Amino acid sequence: MTSLYDNIIFGPIRSRRLGLSLGVNLLPIDSKLCSFDCIYCECGWNDEHPGKRRFNAREDVSTMLAETLQKMVKDGTPPDVITFAGNGEPTLHPEFEQIIGDTIALRDRYCPAAKVSVLSNATQIHRDDVRRALLRVDNNILKLDSAFDSTVQLINKPQGNYTVERTVELLKAFEGRLIVQTMFLRGEYLSKRVDNTTDEEVEAWLKLVEEIKPKQVMVYSLDRDTPCQTLEKVEKDELRKIAERVEALGIPCSVA
Repeated sequence: MTSLYDNIIFGPIRSRRLGLSLGVNLLPIDSKLCSFDCIYCECGWNDEHPGKRRFNAREDVSTMLAETLQKMVKDGTPPDVITFAGNGEPTLHPEFEQIIGDTIALRDRYCPAAKVSVLSNATQIHRDDVRRALLRVDNNILKLDSAFDSTVQLINKPQGNYTVERTVELLKAFEGRLIVQTMFLRGEYLSKRVDNTTDEEVEAWLKLVEEIKPKQVMVYSLDRDTPCQTLEKVEKDELRKIAERVEALGIPCSVA
């Protein structure tokens, strides 16, 4: 069953990719607010959670994060990473850049060894303020689930104007200071076959990865409930074969 995060700060959780992760949710706690409507989203469909579409206040985020970090450090369990994720797309927040600045200051004060990570679908990286903020974090993790617009429309269901070509140009502008994250899956949606693991898909995706030249790639598959019930998880062995092809390009690739 899909579910929302019910607070501004959540966790810590043991992340498959990041270690002991303290989550930060800038999106509403009673609804989902996202520029994608991914068929695999653990938060469910956008229209299932209309609620009050209000972003969490910058001051509340800072206060709650400071309190939580102080407690974790006092308990001897500081986080490995502070991760911006939650009920939608974190970079939609109008004060995202300022919140990243606040977070880095709090991290430096309470747990300087922790990394700051942002999980983003890359739909807002055309904005100067978002790009500046993402260049300040340790792990700028940006989504690219397919090289084909038709597959992106099927899997990610962008809510505005989105093209792979434009997104890749913007990803390249980070000059390697990013991590590309890709969800691999197969199944059916709206009576259409969903599969971004075919030879055609993977080869086209690899070409874009080579163009983008990220410092790292993360590949993963389904691990939690999805709103579309006809999707299939891609097994680790298959993901490792894809990862080997990424590493053959000279780019580190993790499998989760």
